[in-house]
Amino acid sequence: MIDTRTAPYAATLLRLSLGVMFIMHAYLKLAVFTMDGTVQFFESLGYPGFVAYLTVAAEIGGGALLILGVYTRYVAAALVPILVGAMMVHAGNGWVFSAEGGGYEYPLFLIAASATQILLGDGAYALKPGTLLGEGRTAGQASA
Repeated sequence: MIDTRTAPYAATLLRLSLGVMFIMHAYLKLAVFTMDGTVQFFESLGYPGFVAYLTVAAEIGGGALLILGVYTRYVAAALVPILVGAMMVHAGNGWVFSAEGGGYEYPLFLIAASATQILLGDGAYALKPGTLLGEGRTAGQASA
């Protein structure tokens, strides 16, 4: 049985966690691997270099939109292909993400978490496009 009193807050916690995770994953690419290193890695996988820039932009932008609660379901769905790509890159390294080169357990878990977010919706304290202009719900009102 779903506790309808706390479910919106659970969705919010998941939304915030996913948003922070995506932003920090982009930060890792920028601060640790550098953008040049990230481009080289993507090219070593056979992708054009610009895909690295698109991935970082999607992680930062998507993460920010998730944190704010703007188009949550659509953003979570749009970020799943990045996670699928990461899972495919790490699949040959085995299950455990702590394995050399990283395994696929973490990207797979994030796919499941994103799918859960898609099913749950925004949660509490989410901004909707209309609420950015002061229309609609009050700030603390939950939505599904």
